[in-house]
Amino acid sequence: MTLDFRNTNALWSSVAAETLFRAGVRHAVISPGSRNTPLTFALVAHPGIATTPVLDERSAAFFGLGIAKRTGAPVVLLCTSGTAGANYLPAVVEARESGAPLLIITADRPPELRDCASGQTIDQQKLFGSFVTFYHELAVPEPRIELLRYLRQTLRHAVARALASGPVHLNSPFRDPLPPIEDTTARPLAASVAWEEFFTLPGSTSGKPAVPAALPADFIRSRGVIVCGGGGYDAGSVATLAARIGWPILADALSPLRLRRPADSGAVIVAAYDAILRDERATSALRPEAVLILGEIPTSKVLRAWLTACDAPTVHLALVSADSSAAVSDPAWTARWQHAEAAAQAALDAGLAAQPAFEGGYVRALASALGRDHTLFVASSMPVRDLEYLAPVRPDGPRVLANRGANGIDGTLSTALGVAHDGAPAVLLTGDLAFLHDTNGLLVAAKLRGSLVAVVVNNAGGGIFGHLPVAAFNPPFEEYWATPQTVDLAALCA
Repeated sequence: MTLDFRNTNALWSSVAAETLFRAGVRHAVISPGSRNTPLTFALVAHPGIATTPVLDERSAAFFGLGIAKRTGAPVVLLCTSGTAGANYLPAVVEARESGAPLLIITADRPPELRDCASGQTIDQQKLFGSFVTFYHELAVPEPRIELLRYLRQTLRHAVARALASGPVHLNSPFRDPLPPIEDTTARPLAASVAWEEFFTLPGSTSGKPAVPAALPADFIRSRGVIVCGGGGYDAGSVATLAARIGWPILADALSPLRLRRPADSGAVIVAAYDAILRDERATSALRPEAVLILGEIPTSKVLRAWLTACDAPTVHLALVSADSSAAVSDPAWTARWQHAEAAAQAALDAGLAAQPAFEGGYVRALASALGRDHTLFVASSMPVRDLEYLAPVRPDGPRVLANRGANGIDGTLSTALGVAHDGAPAVLLTGDLAFLHDTNGLLVAAKLRGSLVAVVVNNAGGGIFGHLPVAAFNPPFEEYWATPQTVDLAALCA
């Protein structure tokens, strides 16, 4: 433990850094500025917290989001006052919708320097509105032990809230001097406080509750389906439950059951449900009497429309227990799904073989080639849909991550860089517009500790819009929806 007693701001900030470390923070992404100087010094100096400087706050926020999504640990975002924090908003929205643990700290001027034409000052109170799960403006630092206790408890609470439910925001005002210029304000506290005892307190709650949910016996005695999207549920428990009650699993490409199928579970896992359910005969023959949804609902509009039309009793859970006294099995029901899956996969293989230049073929090849030691980060719009349509079921594939909380293309490259940072070798699958939307992410590449390969499907525009009814109206479709671009991506990356 290293506390800095050179002045009030230095002590306050070093107490904050030590508290954050003990609460589980291991990484901070810092954007340069003046007002955040005290906290920047403290975080950089702390031996247990890795820090990464990122110039563009929007890119910085998504980079931190990527780290948080990969690790599940709280990540600090730190910026200066003024409009800097406003650039965090898109990543904060995604973090809220996906429950990622971001701790956003926006430095600010003290109250007496607000609303008086002071430079680089805006109203930062509740800057992110309802997109954070907790907001608090910290007190202006003072060298008093009761205020340092308040700081410690507030930070511990903020980290616990971030772990439990998503991003939190702390606005942190500082008076001058901002650098750790020696004065006499904090020195008396060095010997008057038992600092190890100060930090050693009963642990606060961390992580999300893991209470398994029991399913009603009447519900699981039906002929049902389990729909699995992205999420943090236990794939082994889901597969075991599916095998016991005889329900097929319709697994989205973001589900761990798709590319990392649990071994020897006996569960029937269906990947080609989007293709299967485009056949009217299949939608009738495979109509379920009950539906269990785990995690996020998959992307497929066809699946969503079918579930709505079926109007079957539905339970949507984040967690599930495989322990059930009402084990059921209907071999004919699962065999029907197995036959449909085999036929659909054969048709997909034949169709892709006949069109070797089709972008979906590259997506299927990528999903088939990456191994268990890889992470695949997939962009929104067409890439995530192509992956859902075409990724096979396999037991030894990559971990798949995406920004599907808000489904935006913002910060795609920066998030992928964060996923790759200090992690397993990663691959980004993205379209050209999502890649170009975050070109400032290329500035982060020099800071990357790890490996990221970006696979850009460059079809010179927004291919997903061609699936919408507006595509029949040209002009203005081509210019305002397809948005063609002619950027030389190789030159840009070089």
